[in-house]
Amino acid sequence: MPAPRRTRSLSLLACLLAGAALLAGCSSGGGSNQGAGHRASHQPPAAASGKHLTRAIPQSRKVCKDKAITDIVQQVEPSVVTIQTQKGLGSGIVYRNDIVLTDQHVVAVNEGQPQTFSRVEVSLADGTRLTGKVIGSDVATDLAVIKVPRDNLPPLTFRTTLPRQGETVLAIGSPLGFSSSVTQGIVSALGRDLPASSTNPPLVDLIQTDAPISPGNSGGALIDICGHVVGVNEAYIPPQSGAVSLGFATPSVVATSIADQLIAKGVAQHPFLGVNVTNLTPDIARALGTSAHEGVVVVSVVQGSPADNAGIQRGDVIVKLGQHQVTDYADLLGELRTTRPGSQVPVTVNRSGQQKTLTVTIGSRTEQ
Repeated sequence: MPAPRRTRSLSLLACLLAGAALLAGCSSGGGSNQGAGHRASHQPPAAASGKHLTRAIPQSRKVCKDKAITDIVQQVEPSVVTIQTQKGLGSGIVYRNDIVLTDQHVVAVNEGQPQTFSRVEVSLADGTRLTGKVIGSDVATDLAVIKVPRDNLPPLTFRTTLPRQGETVLAIGSPLGFSSSVTQGIVSALGRDLPASSTNPPLVDLIQTDAPISPGNSGGALIDICGHVVGVNEAYIPPQSGAVSLGFATPSVVATSIADQLIAKGVAQHPFLGVNVTNLTPDIARALGTSAHEGVVVVSVVQGSPADNAGIQRGDVIVKLGQHQVTDYADLLGELRTTRPGSQVPVTVNRSGQQKTLTVTIGSRTEQ
């Protein structure tokens, strides 16, 4: 398990403030590693819980007429592909008739690094192999789009609402290279967060499922009983960590927004705050002399950033963004994701034991 990325403070709090997360965009930076896990072809840490998108995006109340699992699989199978790269296997979903959506870590030579893509071969369900070209990627959400030299692939329908906890779902992909493999489960929870590792930024607002996900499922489809995509398979916690069927997927409502930006511009824009933070701990609270019991400590402020312009300072403890309490860096990151760039947002900080509210004009930043 690689060590999490560390960020050093510039004062006597250096040891206490190691492991800070850079909130330069919606989800970038480091943080404490809270467990062992794997991208569905590589390694993320274990999950924490959060509820961010569930406040902003409605859950579906409509359920289509039940279909037989066999009929759903027959309907969806031609639209889920296998992706072969120099470093291994992954999966993908036909998003448009010439575009495949997958996870960024499936096609990147080095996880978390932009514009370093492997040679990509896309294998269709009928056995046809195509050489694809990555035309856009986003590290913050771990998504990428691949253009293929065909214009007649069958795209799937992506849900525009979040699934409900308890919904039946199918995970379809190529675990360990076994193409068109199907597993069944339910939506176990919404709003799950994966902390950062040394090579991967944190991910927030994921769907948790007990449909078994294995290496090679990354980028594959999480499907509802209508045959619609509810998520893009992302990660799982391995059994050696004591987990039983703990898998995670990026919600379709996030995936479609990012995919459309990647197809149009090759990059995606994310809300930008411009602070380097770490979670508040009792030791850090004592060292700072703060009365806050939870929140995130500002280790540094990006010069000229929205936070800098608003007067946020190093040593501030951010306890509230907008109308929502901030308990840790994943919570701040999730709240930031649902904030529109250009909007003015009150940020409450605890500074030297005193509460202070500052108005920040949220910026935007590209996280390739």
